[in-house]
Formats: sequence, structure tokens, C-alpha cells
Amino acid sequence: MELCRFTDPEVDHFRLCFPDGTIFHPFDSSTKSDSISDVWITFPVAPFQTGSTYPFPVFTQGFFTLTGLCYIQAMPMVWRVLYIVEHIIEQEGIGIGMSELSQLYNLVSHGSYRYLFKSKPQKPLPILKTTKNDTNRRNQFFFVRRDSIPNGNQLPKKWNTGGRI
Repeated sequence: MELCRFTDPEVDHFRLCFPDGTIFHPFDSSTKSDSISDVWITFPVAPFQTGSTYPFPVFTQGFFTLTGLCYIQAMPMVWRVLYIVEHIIEQEGIGIGMSELSQLYNLVSHGSYRYLFKSKPQKPLPILKTTKNDTNRRNQFFFVRRDSIPNGNQLPKKWNTGGRI
């Protein structure tokens, strides 16, 4: 797994994306992205770069609850699609659920138990320009103490490595 290269000053940019009282793990260059434990949860930077805050909206959290994925296992493209769908639900009042999402995309592994959405064969790409290549994304993560965030103790404590989701 990847070593963390996201330092404390960089994490400071995202502190306002979390509730008051959230405890962030100090930077440690020896920590790896799969260093999830009973005490700490790994967050990728991707959702916060697109404007998300924690706790994540219902649709987004429902996706992770249903799939059993840790947040760090979702590639940035997944976060962008979820963010856009959340805005469609919120602004347009359209009832989109997991079954509609599964009709548009397959969730596939990109290797190393990281996942992305792949549009269904023979169907047009539902949301355009979400597949941008993010350089250094694997090294951009940070840790938050579970008991300092809402529902932190219910979040996965290990990577989903069970194969097809």
C-alpha cells in the first residue's frame, strides 16, 4: 500500500469539512493507506476537493454501507459521480437510489482492491468528465479518530477484499 505524503498543513485545509471536535492523526510518513484500525479511519482527499463534507450525505453514505467499501478504496472518479448524483437529488428532487446507479454503472476493481465505476456496455456515459486521471491520489489521505466523528465506530475496520461487489 501507499505511504502517506499528505502533511499536517495540507490536512488543515480540510478541517472545516468535519464537525467540531474531530481529532486528526498527526502526519507520519510511515503510515499506509490500509492502516485502518479500531481507533483510526482513513479518508481520501478526493471527496473534500470536490466540496463534500463529513458526515457524507445519505446517498453517498448509503453507497458505502451497501458495498462495504472503506472510503479510501473508492477512486476519485467514484467520489465525483456520487457528488454529482447527490446534487441532482438535492437540486432537482429526483429520486435516485442504488438500483438506478447500478443500472448506469458497474463497480469494478482497478487493482489493489480500489474501485471505480465503469459505464454499462452499449449505454452512453451517464455523467461526463468524471474519469480525469488524478496524479498522486494514492498518497493523498489522512486519518481521523473514529470516536471523534458521527457514526465513526460503525465504519468498516478493514478493506473489502471479498472480490466482486
